[in-house]
Amino acid sequence: MNWLRNFMMGRYGGDQLGIGILILSMLVNLVPYWPARIVSLVLLALAMLRMLSRNITARSRENQRFLRIWLPVKHFFVRLFRRRPDRKTHRRFRCKNCGQELRVPRGKGKISITCPKCAHKFIRKS
Repeated sequence: MNWLRNFMMGRYGGDQLGIGILILSMLVNLVPYWPARIVSLVLLALAMLRMLSRNITARSRENQRFLRIWLPVKHFFVRLFRRRPDRKTHRRFRCKNCGQELRVPRGKGKISITCPKCAHKFIRKS
């Protein structure tokens, strides 16, 4: 394994964009048409070229641009699945003043909600 460590010295290696390209390559490979297989192989080659690249600053910049797009999407789905277990017992509102997400019990009718962060009060139907 020492030869692999020596080979990879000075090369970029794996990152989030590379993992995303590999996952996309696997998903495209599941499509039963032969042009999809070629696209899958091209994506796999791109991921490998990124890993073996010696231009570390360019690959790092590419990864940062990818993360700027990917992280808000990821956080949206994380928030969506985090509030899933209590969706039948609670409602969620956003404070118009500070943007804080507030959770209130369902079925209480019109209630006055006070934001704990900024003390802004508003009335909503739960």
